[in-house]
Amino acid sequence: MGRGGVLRLGPAALTLVMAVAVAGCGDSGDGADGSAPGPPGTSASSGHSRPPRPLSGAELCVSAVGYWAREMLDGGEPYGDYQSMGLSNRQYDILREVVDAARTAKRDQGARAAGELIDRQVRQACTDGYRDGGPSRGPWQS
Repeated sequence: MGRGGVLRLGPAALTLVMAVAVAGCGDSGDGADGSAPGPPGTSASSGHSRPPRPLSGAELCVSAVGYWAREMLDGGEPYGDYQSMGLSNRQYDILREVVDAARTAKRDQGARAAGELIDRQVRQACTDGYRDGGPSRGPWQS
């Protein structure tokens, strides 16, 4: 267990937990609501289910950078480098800038102000960084 009674899982264990959770999210198709059972993964009422919309690069950035910013602000130490944290180099640059600003805000204005600053700055930096929809082009990608 980590700080505050929170279970910390390594990447392999987290992947396994997520796979089990996703597998358990399908429709049982047992017709318990009085409708005829359908094929797995379909809704009996509509006949079809729609897969969830994939997250955009900016949304993934906000989620990952926001998570690590809070962890680091609370004194958590990442395991390994930015890649083992699941971040790109661009996202890690955002993280470092945001955490520096949040530490100052926490010292001067308290934890709530620091959390609000993280939310605001991470969303803005990720939106700006992913405005074109993906990583910048380089000579190796031509």
